[in-house]
Amino acid sequence: MELGKLIGRNLKRLRTERHLTLGQLSALSGISKAMLSEMEKGVGNPTINTIWKIANGLKVPYTRLLEADERGTTLVRRAAVLPQQAESGEYRVSCYFRGDNGRNFELFYMELDPKGRHASAGHLAQAQEYVYVIEGELTVETGGERYLLQPGDALGFDSTVEHTYENQGSVLVTGMIINYYPDERQKGDRRS
Repeated sequence: MELGKLIGRNLKRLRTERHLTLGQLSALSGISKAMLSEMEKGVGNPTINTIWKIANGLKVPYTRLLEADERGTTLVRRAAVLPQQAESGEYRVSCYFRGDNGRNFELFYMELDPKGRHASAGHLAQAQEYVYVIEGELTVETGGERYLLQPGDALGFDSTVEHTYENQGSVLVTGMIINYYPDERQKGDRRS
């Protein structure tokens, strides 16, 4: 299924399950009612930050908008993963495992072009992000601090605040990202 149609199907399902109108979701997410309507029709390919805003408005993990039916053992082939990109096109992520009722994390492969930069909106309350660099040098700015990560380095941080990825080098940065949502029974409701 095309990514836009998949997002549209999930967006409509999640919105109606919560008994929200397009106008109410627009107010919660900061995304226009017209854009939400077009997305529900499967038109277009929304950017990463647009999906984050909608997920935060719905109080669900990012990948709930990307989910397809998945049961039992799951083999994910790279060719089957639907890549997404930021507005600039410099930053791309591919979701290998989504957060759902049985999984409290999301796993992404990421790429950031040379001299590229990506600012990410804060995620759900109590969310944590873990970044592992495979290739290149990645600068992560979060909480007023800057961290330079080289291949084999990893960083974990509170992802409820805006954070920025920057590639100041001339080599494509590749890495893995895990967004972790603490168990609601242990940490409280992540939707708060």
